[in-house]
Amino acid sequence: MRHPVPFFLLASLPAPSWASVPGQPLNLTLNWVGVTSLLIFVLAYGLVMAEEFLHLRKSKPVIIAAGLIWALIAYVYSAQGLGHLAEEAVRHNLLEYAELMLFLLVAMTYINAMQERRVFDSLRAWLIRSGLGFRALFWLTGVLAFFISPVADNLTTGLLMCAVVMAVGAESPRFVNLACINIVVAANAGGAFSPFGDITTLMVWQKGVVPFWSFFDLFIPSVVNFLVPAVLMHFAVPDLRPEASCVPVHMKRGARRIIALFLLTIATAVAYHNFLTLPPVVGMLTGLGYLQFFGFFLRHTHERWREANHGRPQSVEDTLPFDVFHPVARAEWDTLLFFYGVVLCVGALGFIGYLALSSEVMYTHWGPLPANIAVGVVSSVVDNIPVMFAVLTMNPDMPESQWLLVTLTAGVGGSMLSIGSAAGVALMGQARGAYTFFSHLKWAPAIVLGYAASILTHLWLNGST
Repeated sequence: MRHPVPFFLLASLPAPSWASVPGQPLNLTLNWVGVTSLLIFVLAYGLVMAEEFLHLRKSKPVIIAAGLIWALIAYVYSAQGLGHLAEEAVRHNLLEYAELMLFLLVAMTYINAMQERRVFDSLRAWLIRSGLGFRALFWLTGVLAFFISPVADNLTTGLLMCAVVMAVGAESPRFVNLACINIVVAANAGGAFSPFGDITTLMVWQKGVVPFWSFFDLFIPSVVNFLVPAVLMHFAVPDLRPEASCVPVHMKRGARRIIALFLLTIATAVAYHNFLTLPPVVGMLTGLGYLQFFGFFLRHTHERWREANHGRPQSVEDTLPFDVFHPVARAEWDTLLFFYGVVLCVGALGFIGYLALSSEVMYTHWGPLPANIAVGVVSSVVDNIPVMFAVLTMNPDMPESQWLLVTLTAGVGGSMLSIGSAAGVALMGQARGAYTFFSHLKWAPAIVLGYAASILTHLWLNGST
């Protein structure tokens, strides 16, 4: 997830204030309702951008903005006797949001369950005990971030790898800075080639514009996006070997089986969508049932397991039974509610007519290739959720290779600035002082070079039309 100021607000073409066809949506782009809605949206996103300074959760302003904008639209439509059109539009946006929200909720629940079972703690402890040098850890944390991000979100992946970097190299701010930049680039690149790797790729897959297996055509371009800046940064990493830690961390009971159930859940979602033509969310919710039944098994065999392991050293957490609703409660609810506000706000601006104007400028006047490259550049400062949702709402007529390109650019574009992705923002807080906006900006030319190389690689391998 990224941080904001919507690109489609920049487009403006002359248009009539009202629709001329009875029963069709009104064109409100030049009406006071459209202008007011635009200002509300800009104000809300201004507050989202200032989240780090105001400590105001990003979901709050966009939820209020969504309610106000749709209230203005409904007021005008009701006055014209077209209230049913506004209602249908809201219901359509709510359905799109519900499918994505429930999908993400299941994925977050599994990730939280694995965290609770110490899967990630065990991985982190293994890396710290490895005794590798800074350069080896630079590459290992980057590669792991690249391959973990396709199944976990870039925020979780970034925090996990940054914890390793901080534990091993806290005495070397230079190493921490370079490793954090590498982790952010790798996590964003890894999420771009997987339908599950980022909210934007998930939206594209669920919309049906790109088939499931076609996303993996972006694997090599994503690798290029990660490798180009990593190779350039490698020689700046201190060639030192930190002292290894010897503290092991054991996964809790059922951890490996939960990993297997998560993979089975993903397979179920893919099968439901590809073979049964059902929404992927139905398969994901079925997979949540797998976890609930396994949680039931863990609870009802917990006492028997404790008796069988009597006398073995256990932590306090080991003595507590697994509760599947605890990982549900720990889901990123602020992100999910922020997503609600974004979907309804962008949907409202599209209903007003602004996205049609933007599509005319970008995809008709500019052409798909320049437009999709620009989407990635804007994604370095704008949250990629509204950017991609806006593109999907525009629904420009372009081939699959161009849909893959915009998926790639929206996914990796946020690496160009530290504020361009949730992983970058989180790591600035976790590695405060060592990894900053300006320390990331210093390596922006290398990251931009990787961005350009990944686009050229995609056009070479997957075609430009």
